[in-house]
Amino acid sequence: MALRLGLGLPQMKRYDMACDVTQVARAAEQIGYDSLWVFERVLFPERPTQGLYGVPGLAWPDAYRSVADPLVVLPLAAAVTERAQLGSSVLIAPLHVPIQLARTLATLDAASNGRVMAGLGTGWSHDEYAAASIAPFEQRGAVLDEMLDVFAAVWGPHPVSYQGTWTVINEAEVGPKPAHPIPVYLAATNRKALDRVARRADGWLPTGVPAEQLAAQWRQLMEIAASHGRDADALKMCVRANVELTKAPVDDGKRRPFVGTVEQIVRDVAAHADAGAHEVLLDLQGNARDARELTDLAARVYAEVRAAGIQ
Repeated sequence: MALRLGLGLPQMKRYDMACDVTQVARAAEQIGYDSLWVFERVLFPERPTQGLYGVPGLAWPDAYRSVADPLVVLPLAAAVTERAQLGSSVLIAPLHVPIQLARTLATLDAASNGRVMAGLGTGWSHDEYAAASIAPFEQRGAVLDEMLDVFAAVWGPHPVSYQGTWTVINEAEVGPKPAHPIPVYLAATNRKALDRVARRADGWLPTGVPAEQLAAQWRQLMEIAASHGRDADALKMCVRANVELTKAPVDDGKRRPFVGTVEQIVRDVAAHADAGAHEVLLDLQGNARDARELTDLAARVYAEVRAAGIQ
């Protein structure tokens, strides 16, 4: 199977939401990208209660000071494209009311002729949970499980009914329905979360994992899926690449995945494909000043990946 390439849509403060999303989305599809992606960041705490990703002392990047709503950005991209799939990596499940998110994704899928991929995670920011979550941080896994149940109910046949901890739907008609079964991808790092992917998801969304470790985790995930009686070969892996470009090569002995020159990024794409990835989402928006630069960079990286024989 050929490696699919996705592109992160512009959401950061430096971009003009009035025109840049549509410009980049249209260009990305013309370049050949298979999918277009968004991420979620609700707020930027001036006095954070924890470091970035929960790492003590790690500062939040200024790029997170203003991130456009992913559920507004995706429909903008859908309106000017015809082929590219539309994904989230990731929506933070506990920051959304399950039935409302289920209906939004179903409507977008119906409007885009079946192009939505729902990528979900549980998040890490205590500050975002305090401001926006429907449940405490400690209950994030249970919220995600209920959300998956609600998705199945709302996207399924009429009448819809569901009785959960946060969601109660007495028999009702809930529409529109998705144009196709929406694949659900989950972010996961620990054994419990990987088990949820193996039991309940269509795919896995890893981020920041070196290729050699990724290959081992992928084998583990497929073994867990098989132990649950699932067809492990049906699972897909989409790697999120938060690309940080440098002018000079970075010492490979100290380099994090997808940090370095374009040539090093291309090698990382190849390594992650060899580790089992079916798709690599290249988020390049932090390396450009505007939509034109982002489009040019996206075209260059795409061309160099394909020129390297990564098909």
